[in-house]
Amino acid sequence: MILIGITSSIVEDGRLSTAIDNISAINDESVLPVILPNIEPDKAWHYIKTVDGVLLTGGGDINPMLFNEDPHPHLGDITSERDLFEYELAKAALAEGKPILGICRGMQILSIAAGGDMYQDLPTQYEGDLVQHRQRAPRGYRSHQIQLKPSSKLESIVTCTTMYVNSFHHQAVRNVSFPFQAVAWTNDRVIEAIEHHSHPFQIGVQWHPENMTDKQSKKLFQAFIHACTS
Repeated sequence: MILIGITSSIVEDGRLSTAIDNISAINDESVLPVILPNIEPDKAWHYIKTVDGVLLTGGGDINPMLFNEDPHPHLGDITSERDLFEYELAKAALAEGKPILGICRGMQILSIAAGGDMYQDLPTQYEGDLVQHRQRAPRGYRSHQIQLKPSSKLESIVTCTTMYVNSFHHQAVRNVSFPFQAVAWTNDRVIEAIEHHSHPFQIGVQWHPENMTDKQSKKLFQAFIHACTS
């Protein structure tokens, strides 16, 4: 059995929460999913030494202090405890070379941990016309198109260079720092995926494949699980 850590949210009444879809997406016969609590950031490194891989899940807005910016007027609610814990968790996973799959907010945290930054609010900070990034449709509906970089790891996993994905965000990765690179974009050129230039599986995606049933989403989680067994 392999252990895969899944990050969690802190909801208003003080409880930890994660969507069942996050668990179901990786819960095959070889995996023991483990929900990680948002506790002291120093303990993040101990969790990473215990698990075989980490799923950085979606959620609320991210504290811009992590990339040395003041809060934008359109920044939404933040949870500093989660931000600090996941920032250290991502840094530890990078340092230990553990497989990582970052989803939406998770991709943004992964990019920040590697030295990148982000748009706090796409509609007001992005220069150019945008497609709809916060869809008004069911979560499993694929709302907009993305283009994938040929010969990237992600392209080799999903085996296509164009696909449709769902979209639920107003924040996004802006600048990507080495060792990561952008490998997918919407037609408005907002970054939709990043990957480590040499690690077999340290990948972030802006959409929510856990809510989808298409073959590309299944291939992505299968590849992540396989990487955790290596």
